[in-house]
Amino acid sequence: MSDHEQILEHESAVSELSQPELEDADSRSSPSAKVVHEAIRLEGTEELARPTSSIGWSGLAAGLTMGCSMLGQGILDARLPDAPWRDLVSAFGYSSGFLFVTMGRQQLFTETTLTVTLPYLHGTHRMSAVARYWAVVFAANIVGTILFALAATIPGLFEADTAAAFTDLGVKAAAPGFVAVLLKGVFAGWLIALMVWLLPAARSARFVVIIAVTWLIGVAHFSHVVAGSVETAFAAAEGAIGWGDYAVGFMLPALIGNVVGGVLLVAVLNHAQVREEI
Repeated sequence: MSDHEQILEHESAVSELSQPELEDADSRSSPSAKVVHEAIRLEGTEELARPTSSIGWSGLAAGLTMGCSMLGQGILDARLPDAPWRDLVSAFGYSSGFLFVTMGRQQLFTETTLTVTLPYLHGTHRMSAVARYWAVVFAANIVGTILFALAATIPGLFEADTAAAFTDLGVKAAAPGFVAVLLKGVFAGWLIALMVWLLPAARSARFVVIIAVTWLIGVAHFSHVVAGSVETAFAAAEGAIGWGDYAVGFMLPALIGNVVGGVLLVAVLNHAQVREEI
């Protein structure tokens, strides 16, 4: 008999509720931190066992799909009036890429800062396996974003005002500078990893959780290395910023910030809270 079953049997003995009623109450309660941790750890273990080619294709698909965030936000920016509330609405378009990637089970680098880190913290995998996985997913994500950005510059594919909105998104993403982008990246990495932590308990509300978290990233203009790579690569391809601004001014600091936010603020802290129990 498991510890959980023993607890239910004990509660049945001291409670006025019957065993079936206690089991019904248990089924309606939120999963414990241990359960959430184990669900994500098992997912990470499964991902680390996948062939490199499978990881790479999934990461490439995710990079291409993340272009939908630029599409959604840019199209809304181009169509909505220039009002104080415009960013609040267009940020819902930013959420679209994350929604498609997460629900489609494609591998996004910032989500893996939690999923594949837990097996390492648990002691079942080496850091070399985690580093391999990160390298493949990140490289594939970035290749996908650049391909999407270059395809989006094809003349006549989008109306002039929409293309201008895409360029504006990229210019604004790279504008804050190295330190500010890094700090904004910490918040974005923290929120994405927090979203992954919330999903096992979200059940039918997964859609709402994804939209809520990524809308917050979009409306706060936090720096997400993959979504922002589409925007800044588009701006670089259009000549609005240099490729050096793309690589060093945005991608590098956003990458550092996302890793710090995801690994330290979510993976390490949430593992620490259950380490003695597991």
